[in-house]
Amino acid sequence: MILITFLLMTAALLSGIESCPVLCTCQNQMVDCSNQRLFSVPPDLLLDIRNLSLAHNRIANIPPGYLSCYTELQILDLHNNSLSELPKRLFINAKKLLYLDLSYNNLSHVPADMFQMAHNLLQVNLSYNPGLRKIHPLAFRGLFQLRHLDLSYGSLSFLGLEALEDLSGLVILRLGGNPWICGCTMEPLLKWLRTNIQTCVADVQRAKCWGPPEVEGVLLFSLTEESFKACHLTLTLDDYLFIAFVGFVVSIASVATNFLLGITANCCHRWSKANEEEEI
Repeated sequence: MILITFLLMTAALLSGIESCPVLCTCQNQMVDCSNQRLFSVPPDLLLDIRNLSLAHNRIANIPPGYLSCYTELQILDLHNNSLSELPKRLFINAKKLLYLDLSYNNLSHVPADMFQMAHNLLQVNLSYNPGLRKIHPLAFRGLFQLRHLDLSYGSLSFLGLEALEDLSGLVILRLGGNPWICGCTMEPLLKWLRTNIQTCVADVQRAKCWGPPEVEGVLLFSLTEESFKACHLTLTLDDYLFIAFVGFVVSIASVATNFLLGITANCCHRWSKANEEEEI
């Protein structure tokens, strides 16, 4: 009986050792594989893992379903890798995930429902993805608990207000370092930002417009309703009458011009014919 107990304990101990990947350190439900020059994610992690760090590696992709077995995961650090995209439904079983760091990667877009089922997320860091140009309107759908969202230092020129509609608990939002085009399509977002600037936006001085030319270099949050006055121009009856009058005048001028050109051409033709007859 004692021998059987000893063998079971030994097997359990060995199992625990084997479940910690090579080049990683494992302790208290935390697996640290950072700074190991990894090109792929390590397999066979502790099933009850809560904290996984894969930071400062060379990981370019993550297999679909990689996180599906790690339902206790709360912290995932993937910053400073070579990720250009993430597989669909990667976070489908990540119901307990609280902190996600995807900064310093090569992500180009955030698709719809990227964080599906990870509805308890408190912090998402997408900063310093230099190719990040598009955020889908439904990218952050259902993240009612999110407190901190970092979208700074990418290549975003536009962000629809729809992308922030579910983020009712947002406390910190970082937008600086992007080439924002502050045209008419950005007005809804900028109105929202002005309303929430004191409680939400953390990098006010770094969020600037790159265009149109008339607002280049202007801080996003200094734009007022006056800045978008041209977006709401409406024509009055007098305007329509003036346009109709101008159109009428242009039409008359066109007809008159064609008439004169016709007469001129006819005269030239007759003059040329008369000269030919005289020569004969």
